[in-house]
Amino acid sequence: VEKRHLLSANSLYTTTMMASVIIGFAVGEPLLAVADMITAKLGLTAVGLGKEIVVASSYAIAGSILLLLKVNEKSRNGSFITTNTDGAPVAEQPHVFEDIRDGLKYLSQQHRVRSAMIQLVILFSVFAALAVLSVRLAEVIPEIKSSQFGFLLAAGGVGMAIGAAFVGQFGQRFRHAQLSLYGSLGMAASLFGLSLFSHHLLPALLLITLLGSFSAIVGVPMQTTIQEETPEDMRGKVFGLQNNAINIALSLPLALAGVAETFFGLRAVFLGLSAMTVAGGALTWYISRTGLTKR
Repeated sequence: VEKRHLLSANSLYTTTMMASVIIGFAVGEPLLAVADMITAKLGLTAVGLGKEIVVASSYAIAGSILLLLKVNEKSRNGSFITTNTDGAPVAEQPHVFEDIRDGLKYLSQQHRVRSAMIQLVILFSVFAALAVLSVRLAEVIPEIKSSQFGFLLAAGGVGMAIGAAFVGQFGQRFRHAQLSLYGSLGMAASLFGLSLFSHHLLPALLLITLLGSFSAIVGVPMQTTIQEETPEDMRGKVFGLQNNAINIALSLPLALAGVAETFFGLRAVFLGLSAMTVAGGALTWYISRTGLTKR
């Protein structure tokens, strides 16, 4: 993808990804229930067997589709170096720790790339926490069952699709740091609203939709910033660090959000997440302004 089309490409990717999430949450519960009914009628009485068959089949189908894709990638062993005395070519081995060290060194020198990565880590942390807290939200909202928490997450997916479409259409008019700041403030306001209206279905759905929209306004420009400002020879190292950081950002809230909610309550946790998003947006804005001043 050409550099000038990166923002639109990331917006399209986010929109289609969120559309699949929305469809998954919308049809997931009834589809799994039907699968259990079918297995029960066939005399298969193992608990949850129908669900397991559907999920396993989905993974198998996805893997088969990936095998059919032609990506035209060169093998890592396609490049050779001569290391022995007679000059025979020897396949170059991957240098994992050296790549990590180079990636960290590059991030220490590139403040905007580093701040964009921090923003993405905060963003994924918030949504990982929301995935846990949505179960508790569904429990305290009288209009829905706790098992229907997927509808709350689907509302966030709808919002992300809307926000990504907005960025794709109008994002070129703003600097990435501006979009990040506005999106962070919008996310913080949405989380603050959730702390006040967590017991009401319609306000909660609206606020989660807004949260998704503003998160796309943060996520799409920040991912584009990393792609634009990372040279080609460093992308594998930087994106590898990004994936590791995001995996940690997804894992820790899954373990801690439920515990924090038990000790402090939904309101306090949502307020904490709100403060965290404001801090991330302010950091990105400050680094952007500092960089402009130095130029």
